[in-house]
Order: sequence, then structure tokens, then C-alpha cells
Amino acid sequence: MGSFSIWHWLIVLLIVVLVFGTSKLKNLGRDLGSGIKGFKDGLKEGQEETNAAAKEDPKQVTAQKAEADTVDVQAKEKVTK
Repeated sequence: MGSFSIWHWLIVLLIVVLVFGTSKLKNLGRDLGSGIKGFKDGLKEGQEETNAAAKEDPKQVTAQKAEADTVDVQAKEKVTK
């Protein structure tokens, strides 16, 4: 009773296919795939820009990374009475 068997998952899959239809599921999969591909391409583009900047001026890239890793916090003084 605690876990689902393969038959439960097959019935759920059958109901999903009946409700949404195969064309909507195919379009959903295509949209999800193109979104993931776009995300990966964006990561590659950002990595290429960083590599190109590192070749031009390595000190500037190191300073930018240090700024990105730095957390700017404003300390408040604790007042005790």
C-alpha cells in the first residue's frame, strides 16, 4: 500500500494520454526539449564569452569573479540596554 506498482503507473499514463491526447503530449515534449536546448546554448555562450575575456585580460576576469563571489552585507550594531 505504501508504493505504487507498475500497473498503477500504466493506468495513470493511460489516463493522461486519454485526457491530453498524444499530439498535446508530443508538443509539450518538443517545447520542453527546445527550452532545455536553449538553456544549454546560453550556458555555452556565457562560457565562451568568459573564456574570450580571460584570454584578453586575465586580471580583469579574476577581479570580476572576486566581485561576483563577494557578498555585500550591511552590519547592524546590536544595542543592549
